[in-house]
Amino acid sequence: MRAFLALLFSATTYLAEGDRPGEFDYYILSLSWSPTWCAIEGDNRNSPQCDASRDLGWVLHGLWPQYHRGWPDHCQSPQRPPTRAMTNDMADIMGTSGLAWYQWKKHGTCSGLSAPAYYALAREAYGRITRPEVFRKLKDPVKLPASVVEEAFLKANPQLEPDMITVTCRAGRIQEARICLSRDLAPVPCGRDVIRDCTLDDALFDPIR
Repeated sequence: MRAFLALLFSATTYLAEGDRPGEFDYYILSLSWSPTWCAIEGDNRNSPQCDASRDLGWVLHGLWPQYHRGWPDHCQSPQRPPTRAMTNDMADIMGTSGLAWYQWKKHGTCSGLSAPAYYALAREAYGRITRPEVFRKLKDPVKLPASVVEEAFLKANPQLEPDMITVTCRAGRIQEARICLSRDLAPVPCGRDVIRDCTLDDALFDPIR
């Protein structure tokens, strides 16, 4: 009975505390192909991210603290939330200020960093990865193996190994490239629950608008 009560107390304490800011193993840098998001969701929302004048390709979806298995989210951070000016400043690489705000709330709060430091680190991570230029040259939609996208990233980023990147699909389309990085943004192998490569041989890839 005593052991059961101890276990119950431990579980209750864990649920009360939740995920703790700064306690994680590595980051995932998630790069989203903007035309895919626009086709699936953004156009229906009349999102400014989907305006052709933005000329957006691979945008920063987020920088996500990650455990070796699983991930923390929505941590109870003592840090002050970002100002509107901070989130607006991230829209150039994230598409919208709304995404910047949501990413702070879900993932940034778990980083252990202040909002300005988290956004600065996310921008630095984004800048360290070369987005393959070949995809910006597409004029028409194409169907291709998802592995081609991964190979293009590996060729453009010699510092990456195949187990450090995964490409995801959604609704039959190329969705994201996710790169695993250490706390100091050095490429590292992804956890087993992250490496779930899209296996489609005919994934749709829309050109930049």
